Amino acid sequence: MSNQTAADRLAATTFPVLDVIRNRWSPRAFADRPVSEETLQQVFEAAAWAPSAMNEQPWRYIYAHRTDEAAFQQLFDCLVPGNQLWARHAPVLVLALMKTEYANGKPNTTAMHDLGMANSHLILEATALGVHGHFMGGFDADKARATFGLPTNLEPVVMLSLGYLGRAEQLEEPFLSREQAPRQRHPVAAFAFSGQLPN
Repeated sequence: MSNQTAADRLAATTFPVLDVIRNRWSPRAFADRPVSEETLQQVFEAAAWAPSAMNEQPWRYIYAHRTDEAAFQQLFDCLVPGNQLWARHAPVLVLALMKTEYANGKPNTTAMHDLGMANSHLILEATALGVHGHFMGGFDADKARATFGLPTNLEPVVMLSLGYLGRAEQLEEPFLSREQAPRQRHPVAAFAFSGQLPN
């Protein structure tokens, strides 16, 4: 797969779903091609229109283009070493955070769900624009808090690399094999049940 494309990784779904969902996947190989600020703002605009409890919109994003070396390095340094091996080539790094309190100071128990909705909007918009992303739980949240001086009510949740598809062969193992492995999902019958969960 020397020149992988979204079509190469198109999900083989059991039931018909939107093409943008079938096209979305999580590459680690990125092309040496920048993502424009205009494109990135469009992607964040999509996140803005996600649903949220009380319309609180508790998501926050800190991002940096690789061309902004100092800002990119701050985000990059928060990643665990295993993710740094490949994410260093990503044109954009993003830290996604959730505001854990409502404006009135009460706990927002659905904030993580709402951030997930925003992230889903974001990544599908990116996919529609030919930009792919890889969400990463492997990062040092405490380091992120210290680096960015985060208040106690702002929680780092996940990091994201964004960019255009590169060549799988630019990756070393074990990432090369993961990049080329068949895409798999549990069947709907394994997680969606009518009326109640099975015994």
